[in-house]
Amino acid sequence: MENRQPAYQAPPDPTVRSRYRRTDGTTRHTRALAATMAVLALALSACGGTSRADTGASGGKPVTGGTLTFATGDVEPACLDPIVSGNVPQALVSTQYLEPLFFQNDDGDILPWLATRWKWSKDRLSLDITVRDDVHFTDGQQLNAQTIIDNVAYIKDPKTLSSTALLAVEKVASVEKVDEFTARLHLSERDNALLEHFSQVWLPIQSQKALARGADANCLSPVGTGPFTVQRWDKQQEVVLTRNEDYGTPPPTAGHTGPAYLDKIIWRFLPDHAARFAALQSGEIDAIDVLQPQNAVAADADPALDTLIGSRPGHVVNLTFNTTTDPFEDVRVREAFVRSVDVDAALKSIFMGTVPRSNSVLSSITKYNVQEPAVYSTDVEKANRLLDQAGWTARDAEGYRSKDGKRLGTTVIQNDSILVPVSVLEQFQASAKAVGFDLRISQEETSSFNARRYSWDYGLSPLYYTKNSPSVLNIVYDSAHIPSVIKGGYHANNNGLTGPAAGKIDGALRAAATTGDEHARGRLYARAQQLIDAQYLSLPIFDQQTRLGFRADVEGVKLLSPLGMPTFYDTWLDRS
Repeated sequence: MENRQPAYQAPPDPTVRSRYRRTDGTTRHTRALAATMAVLALALSACGGTSRADTGASGGKPVTGGTLTFATGDVEPACLDPIVSGNVPQALVSTQYLEPLFFQNDDGDILPWLATRWKWSKDRLSLDITVRDDVHFTDGQQLNAQTIIDNVAYIKDPKTLSSTALLAVEKVASVEKVDEFTARLHLSERDNALLEHFSQVWLPIQSQKALARGADANCLSPVGTGPFTVQRWDKQQEVVLTRNEDYGTPPPTAGHTGPAYLDKIIWRFLPDHAARFAALQSGEIDAIDVLQPQNAVAADADPALDTLIGSRPGHVVNLTFNTTTDPFEDVRVREAFVRSVDVDAALKSIFMGTVPRSNSVLSSITKYNVQEPAVYSTDVEKANRLLDQAGWTARDAEGYRSKDGKRLGTTVIQNDSILVPVSVLEQFQASAKAVGFDLRISQEETSSFNARRYSWDYGLSPLYYTKNSPSVLNIVYDSAHIPSVIKGGYHANNNGLTGPAAGKIDGALRAAATTGDEHARGRLYARAQQLIDAQYLSLPIFDQQTRLGFRADVEGVKLLSPLGMPTFYDTWLDRS
């Protein structure tokens, strides 16, 4: 998520045993802890360590073979190609079979992956990227300069219906071939996050021969260079992935080289939290994600299970205000709502203390994040003063504030895939009522949730945006992204703020995105966050997280930088 200046957040004490992890994929495992100790451990921030597969703590040597059955709690993607749309469910599965040009480590450094080197022009308006000359996609197509040209063209083609990838390459005006393995990207303006963009699975490098089939065919079976390939997709049931026997492009943090250990991965869609965890406990499923807090505690107390939890980078899980409509056109009302709710109490009771509070619009692991507890703290007296100042001084028969005969209230739309449960919103609802604010909760299916969000039919919306760069702020807060990417469809800016205040935010963000000085970049993103905080455009709640539970005989499970997606390349089954 986005980081704020003036300083990086201090890492936790590395001597503390915790299942939280850094995004380089290393973990520190503990087993059979008492439930109370598990809660304390889970509440810590990410810390380094080594996995059991790396240390041999299981007493075994990696074994080739076997099938891993994985059940995700996220919705089934509409397309297995993350360039089309571009969301977390796609990133989760496509991490297993697609790879990007670059690798970004925990410190934010860019390293080679499918690309071997890169060079900026003096004016930073063009970038030369040279790719490996010894890599073939699983359909036999060789990786070359034309691959980059065709991938960018595919992203920019309106028929592809790209959103996340399209926003990432919006400054790439054209691409030309320099030589067989070098492509030159020409930019419309400088973009110091471009290498970060090309290290995400939402901008993977796919076979140009496969892309030529069109988006519909590519959605069913994307062709990449990853350790697994898509064998088949039985919609509304499972995706079957098989080992790429010719695999030779492991990331820098991989624990071995050559093909993956597993023969096959069966990727199932099981959104019911209780059913998913029960299947893990029974052994029907080998690993699950979207692990619920109470299940994490139970898993920590069960020697047959293990957990792996880590923060993702980007825009934190938050409630975003729609400033285009009453009552949130008034910044005083937005701040009053923030001051009226008790986020800490809700997280403590609903998440059992396992999810740390965020006080920044950027996640705690995103470069240049600035945590501001004072800005987002509960202050009921101040909330009441602000509402009085805004003219909401009358009260109706039910105790809600009113002005000119209109009740002070709004609707928050909710969908389980956005990670803010109804129980948290109900606590916010009760807190808001105490200051006279009528918060209505509307639970939506994914399709209706998106339809309402795309048409600005909400007062508050739970949102997040996974991205490995502070430039996520440019996507979700720049007023240029208020219009939909596709007519009537997705818009990245969901607060809708315009006018002088928005202009100041835009100015800081655009300067931060184009400066070639990294120190200046940090200062500008810190300034942008101050301006965003002052407008109370969202209520930060907690970092996005990848929350895995798995059987104890599943070894070598890791989270892959920079997005914290699970990777099963090093995974093997200790069942001999």
